[in-house]
Amino acid sequence: MKNNLIVVYIASFVIVAAGLKAASTIVLPFLIAAFIAIIVSPLIDKLESLKIPKILAFLIVVFLIFSSLGFMGNTVIKTINGLLGNITELQTKFKVFTDSMAKFAYEYGFDIKSFLSGDFDPNKIFATFSGFLRESTQIVSKAFFIFLLITFMLFEKSVFEQKVAYFARKNIQAQTTVDTFISNLKRYLEIKFLASFATGVVVFAGLELLGVMYAPLWSILAFILNFIPTIGSIVAALPAILVAMLINNSTTAFWVFLLFLFTNIAIGNFIEPKFLGKGLGISTLVVLLSLLFWGFLFGIGGMFLAIPLTMSLKIALDSNPNTKFIAILLSDKVE
Repeated sequence: MKNNLIVVYIASFVIVAAGLKAASTIVLPFLIAAFIAIIVSPLIDKLESLKIPKILAFLIVVFLIFSSLGFMGNTVIKTINGLLGNITELQTKFKVFTDSMAKFAYEYGFDIKSFLSGDFDPNKIFATFSGFLRESTQIVSKAFFIFLLITFMLFEKSVFEQKVAYFARKNIQAQTTVDTFISNLKRYLEIKFLASFATGVVVFAGLELLGVMYAPLWSILAFILNFIPTIGSIVAALPAILVAMLINNSTTAFWVFLLFLFTNIAIGNFIEPKFLGKGLGISTLVVLLSLLFWGFLFGIGGMFLAIPLTMSLKIALDSNPNTKFIAILLSDKVE
């Protein structure tokens, strides 16, 4: 009987995963909109507490979202198109750089030329990078659809709260679980958003001071990838360092490396944990597995949302005493 139940659970998981992958073009924008709506919904409550009428508070927040998405989308698309226009020049400079590296290594008895022409082929690297950039512009191009979803979600906010209150009268335990889940998820997303925003601002200011090209793109990338612990900051730093190396010089590239390193140490290791507190971390192995899983389901967009989605699942499991042990397995420590 128990074995049959396990088979049913596995089969259900596979069916749901297959359904999500098949409907990814609809599900992914919905998930992005849901997370943004959760982050900004407290702003409506704050404006209402200042005696601003509900409809006016709603319109102010919607305008801010529209302006932010429009600015980010326009900046990303313009910068990526400019970068793709110079990709051939960057590829040529990268080839010169790798050839000089191979020559330098050969003088000290290391033959890395075969490696650079095989697994580390610059043509393959830049083809992959170009594909990543083009897919990113496709995600950004859906910004207006995401904006509409956010608008309707925020408009239905009070109705959703009334529905939750109605079901709470039927099941007090379920209400406690839902309240714990929503409050923890809001807290995590708000703090993570502010930490990521601060990371993006510091990176942008630093890159502008250093004169690194495409600073808006690298800062937005740092903002988005900061949602991915450890791995995200590394992935965000690599293209900025590479461009600084190829277009500027090795000294500038080194300063870019230090900029990303100290920004992520200061915000990620000291400031952010102080506000997040205990019990909201996930293990590095789970981070890697979640990137693979959500990336498989939703592509690059799924990788951007991998940690918020996994964290949502962890918080939901942690809110229920019957599933708390699974949340502990996902956590980076046992509390």
